Amino acid sequence: MGLLDAYLIPTIDGLAYGLLLFTVAAGLTLTFGVGDVLNLAHGTMYALGAYAAAALGDGSWAGLGLAVVVGTAAGAAGGGLLSVALAPLTGRGHLTQALLTFGMALAAGAVLVLAFGADDLRPTIPAALDTAVAVGDHRYPVYRLGFIVAAAVFAACGWLVIRRTRAGARVRAVVDDRDMLACLGTSPRTVLAVVLSAGGALAGLAGALGAPIIGPGPRTADTVLLLSLVIVVLGGLGSIGGAFVAAVIVGQVQSLGVVLAPAWAPYLLFAAMAAVLVLRHRRVLVLGGRS
Repeated sequence: MGLLDAYLIPTIDGLAYGLLLFTVAAGLTLTFGVGDVLNLAHGTMYALGAYAAAALGDGSWAGLGLAVVVGTAAGAAGGGLLSVALAPLTGRGHLTQALLTFGMALAAGAVLVLAFGADDLRPTIPAALDTAVAVGDHRYPVYRLGFIVAAAVFAACGWLVIRRTRAGARVRAVVDDRDMLACLGTSPRTVLAVVLSAGGALAGLAGALGAPIIGPGPRTADTVLLLSLVIVVLGGLGSIGGAFVAAVIVGQVQSLGVVLAPAWAPYLLFAAMAAVLVLRHRRVLVLGGRS
C-alpha cells in the first residue's frame, strides 16, 4: 500500500496531463490524417485558448465560461484562417505546408507576447475548483480531477462523432477515397476546412481549460506542439483511438519518469517513441515478407 500510495498522485497527474494532450492532439491527428496537412501552428491555437483563460478568468464561473467560449472560437478561427491560407498550396507537399504554418506560428507567437508580455501567466479559477480533496494520504486539486472527467467526456464524444455520425462518415471517406466522396456531391476541400476549424477549436478549448495545468507563456505553443506531434506519431495518423492511448502513455511517461528516473526523464519520451517506431517498422517488414 505504501508503494501504491507513493505513485498514486504522479499517476493521476500523468492521466490529467495525457488527457490534456489528447484534446490537443486529436485535432492535429485528424488534420494530418484526413487532409494530409502538416500544421505547425497547432500549438499556437492552444496558446490562444490559454491566453484567453488568463485574460478572462477572473475567478468567477462566468469568467471561466467566457474564457472557454472565446478560446474555442479563437482556435476555430485560427483553423479557418489556416484552411484559407493553405488552399493555394494544394499539392505542393509537406515542406511548403510546414514553412507556411511555421511562419504563421511565429507571427502569432510574436503578437501574443506583445499583447500579454513575456512572462508565464496563470488564470484565476473559481474558488470551488481552486481547492483540494483527499486522495489516499494526499490532497489533490479539484480542478485537475474535474478536467480528467471533462476530457474523458470529450474523448467519448469525439469517438462517437467520428464513428457513429454522417459527418464522421464523410471525414472517414476523405481518408479512404476522396474522389468517390466528390462524386457523391461532397467537396473534400469543404470537409478539410471543417476539420481544420474543428481541430483548431479543440486546441483552443484545451488551452482554455488546460491553462491551469500548462499555463500560457512564450514557450507554451512549442511545448504543446512537440508533444502533440509525438502523440500523432505514436498513435497513427487519423486515429482518434490511437491518439487517446498514445496521449495516456505520454502523460504517464512524463509524470512517472520524473519520479522513477529524474536524470533520464527528459529523454524517456523520445526513447519510447523511437522504440515504437522501430517495432512498427519491423512488424511491417515481417508482414510484408509473409505476403
